[in-house]
Amino acid sequence: MNAQSVPGKKKAAAAVIALPYWLREFGQLRLAALGLAAAAGLGAALVLTTLWYRHDAADALAQAQQTRDAAYARFAHVENEKQEIRAYQPRFIALRARGMIGEENRLDWVEAVRQVQERRRLPPLSYEIDPQQPVRLEAAVGLGEYRLHASRMRLHMDLLHEMDLFNFLADLRARSFYAAQDCSLKRLPLAQNVANAPTLAADCTLNWLTLTPAAPAPVAAAKKGTR
Repeated sequence: MNAQSVPGKKKAAAAVIALPYWLREFGQLRLAALGLAAAAGLGAALVLTTLWYRHDAADALAQAQQTRDAAYARFAHVENEKQEIRAYQPRFIALRARGMIGEENRLDWVEAVRQVQERRRLPPLSYEIDPQQPVRLEAAVGLGEYRLHASRMRLHMDLLHEMDLFNFLADLRARSFYAAQDCSLKRLPLAQNVANAPTLAADCTLNWLTLTPAAPAPVAAAKKGTR
């Protein structure tokens, strides 16, 4: 039996010796290879984690910048509104005192016409006022929450001379706001033996202007279902 076993051992030894040197040394390098693979995996995980945190930080920074920009825009808007209020408040108060802002007051207009007529000692005049209508402007004008309206007055008056009309319109403008749409003058026949008789007749169309708050948008009624 010993004689037969010796050749088998020699064959096994010969097989071991025939292996490449790097494969024979793999057993000694296995732990180092495993450690290297583990270190490489850990390094890759750390890199991915760092990239994720960096991306998340970039998103947080962008959101913070957007919040800051929005806050700055609101602040700038408030400051602009404050400056506009300081600049236009005196003018607004003056317009409201003269009846330009708010609901129209036709009694004030009629009273202004009467007072100017009496002060200038003009002949009797007549007028009629149409219903109030919204005004459509050709160019856009920033009116804020207000809308421009006008009430048309058709005015007829007799005059001693042309300056009576100009003085009447100037005095009327100093008391309220209107836009003269048109005026026409015609000469009257001369009255015989009448002192201070009118020589001219004027027909004017005036538009009395008011700025009224815009009506709030209608709220849609809730639909009621039936079962």
